[in-house]
Amino acid sequence: MKRIGLIGGMSWESTAVYYKHINEEVRRLMGDGLASSDLCLRSVNFSEIVAQQKAGRWDLAAETLIAVARELEQCGCAMVLICTNTMHILAEDIQAAIDIPLIHIAEVTGSAVKDAGMRRPLLMATRYTMEKPFYVDYLRTHFGLDPVIPDADDRTTVHDVIFEEICCGVISRASRERYVEIVGRAKQAGADCVIFGCTEVGLLVSPEDFDIPSFDSTLLHAEAAVRFSWKKNFQRRGKKAGLF
Repeated sequence: MKRIGLIGGMSWESTAVYYKHINEEVRRLMGDGLASSDLCLRSVNFSEIVAQQKAGRWDLAAETLIAVARELEQCGCAMVLICTNTMHILAEDIQAAIDIPLIHIAEVTGSAVKDAGMRRPLLMATRYTMEKPFYVDYLRTHFGLDPVIPDADDRTTVHDVIFEEICCGVISRASRERYVEIVGRAKQAGADCVIFGCTEVGLLVSPEDFDIPSFDSTLLHAEAAVRFSWKKNFQRRGKKAGLF
């Protein structure tokens, strides 16, 4: 196995899902109940990152994450994952600073949506991911998708629940019902599926909550890391081409 490098802690609630799911996949592939992944996890203080997000100081966040990515490279990791959708706003900067591939969460998620024959995914994510172009444009440019973005009030609901509840370990039935209502409205507006575009969303809702397909970016990202780690002759387009 090639060593997996995880940039985590954003939030640690979803980073724990990465760790668990990666190891579950390795156990399944090896057919050995004692098997686990060769990985390095470097977790940052999310409180500091959130303060930089709110202040618009993405440059400071970039300095932190670039330093972490370089540490993972020095530890012998064969690839790096940023365990959050929002911080992929810095993906190009981080990739340019290291010589190992960065597995892009929008690449693996968009690929899954397209392969399933879907075209108009509802994007449920932080305000930054829903409103800034880095993620939506990636889905449009690389996969020809036409993402559906919630209206202003629903964006506020989705964002606030992520930061004020899920990231703090609070799982609320009322918030789950609000998310289900938002998906229902999006379906009426033409959405044919849902992207869990924040790594915490899958902690609140599950595919069984909706009557349209859903794609959990956290699980898809973790599985992509295992595929890269597991296959000796894994073919990739190259770190500069967008897949990693």
